Amino acid sequence: MKAICITKPYEIEIRDLPVPVPAEGEALLRILYCGICGADVASFTGNQPFTSYPRIPGHEFSAQIVSVPENDRGLKPGDLVTCNPYFNCGSCYACRKGRVNACMDNQTMGVQRDGAFCEYICMPVERIIAGGGLNARELALIEPFSISRHAIGRGHVAPGDRVLIVGAGPIGLFALLAAKAKGAEVTVCDLLPGRLDKALQFGADHVVLSGAPDEAEQMAALTGGSGFDICVEACGQSVTFLKCIERACHGAQVILIGNGKKETTFLHSVLLKKELNVYGSRNAFTADFEDLIRLVSSGAVPVTGMISAEYDCLDALSAFRALVQNDGSLEKVLLRFADPA
Repeated sequence: MKAICITKPYEIEIRDLPVPVPAEGEALLRILYCGICGADVASFTGNQPFTSYPRIPGHEFSAQIVSVPENDRGLKPGDLVTCNPYFNCGSCYACRKGRVNACMDNQTMGVQRDGAFCEYICMPVERIIAGGGLNARELALIEPFSISRHAIGRGHVAPGDRVLIVGAGPIGLFALLAAKAKGAEVTVCDLLPGRLDKALQFGADHVVLSGAPDEAEQMAALTGGSGFDICVEACGQSVTFLKCIERACHGAQVILIGNGKKETTFLHSVLLKKELNVYGSRNAFTADFEDLIRLVSSGAVPVTGMISAEYDCLDALSAFRALVQNDGSLEKVLLRFADPA
């Protein structure tokens, strides 16, 4: 089978590997579509601290079951599925508390272990999530959507809440969709006008250009000077985290999705003064995937509009290069491995 392997930063090989043989309790899956995550791009550029080389990337994917052991979940050969790609140890303190998404020895496919950028993979049956009637492209978007959905859930977003999302990349836009599904009034802030246009297409109530001379005045006008109930940081930058703290109202929630790589310095007394709740958000639960599949299958959320480009899997190098040079016009980029049989 063909597999996409990052051998070292900026170098990709198409390798011929044997089709894997399922162990006990595993199914054999034929990969259909894979999304390229920011973590995959970081592995490609050498900026992913958790990746060693060579590494097969990929954890946003759809697949078709080739073979599956007898199970009580109704899974059978031919089914279209996606999977929970965050392998937890099951024995650490977080796992014992049920916080498997924050496992102390978490191994995400494509990062700490090989991922789904290959024609076939084996997966434990308990990690397979039925597709609920979604097509292969839609299913490949469920994992990144689940990251944002989980984060919005951390902040207890309720109807009528004023939500600010800083960063309109894929995770920020998925957070927009998740917040709108909760009935929130959502403002999106980004440096790139094209991304703000995309946010409006996805239902943002307001957009604000980051760095505009009147940015602060626009934000104040949108909240009557009080600030936002929930601020979502979706960039992983120090400046955007500080912006969330600044724009948050007293008693607000600040949710961190972006994976920052630099230290942030701030006067922590502002957290006390405003009595802010600051939530980190990591990975997602299987229930997040299942909830989203039901939501998307209802037709309420047009996720395929997130797809900016599609490449054949053998042209993966071009896809990665396009994302490295992304001017903001690319949101989700998919690699096509196969169409459903």
